[in-house]
Amino acid sequence: MNSGPCGPVVLLSGLSGAGKGLAARTFEDLGWSVVDNLPPALLSAAVADATGPLCVICDSRCGRAEEILPAVVALRSSLTVVFLDAGDDELVRRFKETRRSHPLFRSEGGILPAIARERDQLRDLRAAADWLVDTSVLLPAELRTRIRARFGNPGQSAPAVSVTIASFGFKNGVPLDADLVFDVRFLRNPYYDGALRDKDGLDTDVQVYVDGDPRTEGLVDRLSELILWGLPHYVAEGKAYLTIAIGCTGGRHRSVVVAERIAAILRQEGSFVLVEHRDRERGR
Repeated sequence: MNSGPCGPVVLLSGLSGAGKGLAARTFEDLGWSVVDNLPPALLSAAVADATGPLCVICDSRCGRAEEILPAVVALRSSLTVVFLDAGDDELVRRFKETRRSHPLFRSEGGILPAIARERDQLRDLRAAADWLVDTSVLLPAELRTRIRARFGNPGQSAPAVSVTIASFGFKNGVPLDADLVFDVRFLRNPYYDGALRDKDGLDTDVQVYVDGDPRTEGLVDRLSELILWGLPHYVAEGKAYLTIAIGCTGGRHRSVVVAERIAAILRQEGSFVLVEHRDRERGR
């Protein structure tokens, strides 16, 4: 066992519904290891074995909330305590919106008694926190920004979003995971050329045909410009993955060509891009 942690350690706690899940994902995006719902008795071992930045979540779900503070006191010089709180009205609203159950709901007989009991259990830990954050009026992006500012490396930029460019055919349905959908069916269609019908958008002859439409270059340039403009804003909202769907009628010709062209431009600009051609093999 190590004699001590080899990186910063955060103990993340707070009221259920106050944003611990979002905070944990933000720490993960910063490259930290995250351990959720750790029993307080294991906190010392987790801190001692940490080989890099570590975020440990201890809260009322462990069933022994009264043991969290003594465990923290024993390790006080080795960790930073972050406590997330929110007003009762806001917590009730969030539980109603998400339809999730408060961990103490059944034992306390209702949402308000559950919140009151949890506040009582965590009152002393809240008072001992190094950083207390009231999330009542914070947008998710604002909480992420505060965590990044406090715990990110100096000069570290927000993590880049991974982009998937997916070609598809409208006749087979729009991809369910698409964040953005663009229709390229107005471009001239190789399907109506007998020599190209059985080929697909990865074939050079099909690419030449689609690129020969005078509108193709302008479309690719404008879509690429829009996507590149939007990427930093998606990152600011905490989005780690972005799926852009490019559709034509069958998903074998025009959408494939345009998807490949856009992917190439995004890669040249430094984006991590995956390309999927869902319907390219259909109808062969």
